[in-house]
Amino acid sequence: MQLKSALQAAAVTAASALLLAGCYVGPYYPYGAYPPTATTVKSPPSFDRSWDAALGAAADAGVQVTGADRGNGRITGTKAGATVTIELRPQADNTLQVVFNAPESKENNPTLNDRWLNAYQRRMGR
Repeated sequence: MQLKSALQAAAVTAASALLLAGCYVGPYYPYGAYPPTATTVKSPPSFDRSWDAALGAAADAGVQVTGADRGNGRITGTKAGATVTIELRPQADNTLQVVFNAPESKENNPTLNDRWLNAYQRRMGR
């Protein structure tokens, strides 16, 4: 009987934790200001593959690329008048952080950040 009540208590605790985890709203950003989208690749990165995926995802999202400096890992462009930057940053732990930033973008539902990230993930096979 004690085992049954212990299992019930564990189940209630787990369910409560899941419900609370779903309630996190995160940081507040004013309307029209979205945080940069950062994706960290956990496996040893292939810079070439990530670069090609980032560049292709920019085109998929409708970004007009105006500069691509592969040596510095920086892609620049515009979309509907908004400045767009994409940076590929090698990390000390042998991962690669890919950061997309379009702070002036007025797109929503989905945002330009979301559209680019979905295209990038798709091109990376995720």
